[in-house]
Amino acid sequence: MERAVYDRMAEIDEDHWWFTSRRKIIDRVIRSQVSPPGDARILEVGCGTGSNLNLLQRFGRVEAIEPDDAARKLARLRGGVEVMDGMLPDGVKLDDFAYDLIVMLDVLEHIPDDRSALEALRSKLRAGGRILLTVPAVPWLWSAHDVAHHHERRYTGNSLSKVVRASGYRICYRSYFNTVLFPLIAMARCVGKLSGREGGDDAMPPAVLNTILGALFSAESAWVGRYSLPIGVSLVLVAEPA
Repeated sequence: MERAVYDRMAEIDEDHWWFTSRRKIIDRVIRSQVSPPGDARILEVGCGTGSNLNLLQRFGRVEAIEPDDAARKLARLRGGVEVMDGMLPDGVKLDDFAYDLIVMLDVLEHIPDDRSALEALRSKLRAGGRILLTVPAVPWLWSAHDVAHHHERRYTGNSLSKVVRASGYRICYRSYFNTVLFPLIAMARCVGKLSGREGGDDAMPPAVLNTILGALFSAESAWVGRYSLPIGVSLVLVAEPA
């Protein structure tokens, strides 16, 4: 991603409705679909500025990978964990059979060869270990936001499942999420295309609106992890080596 995107994330990811709500949903999915052991060893791939590290430390000992120098330094400060340099699929040195949980939160869509990246991580999971992915969904939602964030693609449920299975995994759980706000976000993306708007749409909204959007999105934590939702702005998937 561009330097400006990392800087904006660092400014807003503690309080922005999208980040705070996604963390609640990820917490629920880990508890319901992964249930790592108490001494779990966890790896976050592409941790960005480190906004998810404190969440992951609830479940075990956390390490991380981040290729951007400035983001990596900030993540180390925020999370107090080892954050390694490197980029998948070939630029990361990890021990085989080392991790109980590997997490990629809105990272896979940035990688040109997503299958090779997933294949490279498969052998790093211990017996019984699982990988948790979130990605942007619904290809027709492609917009200037995706361009600004250097996305390679948006996924459908089927296309994500296909690449995960082809990489040697068995899917344990898959669901769309950010469902309640899907109509509003879809409308905003369509209006942005028609108006020729450029750049991302992740600016911090006014406080009252931020609270309302966060409440609507985070309410999905009561469903995601227990049920599979049929549509949404994002997808979450949990898998294990086949």
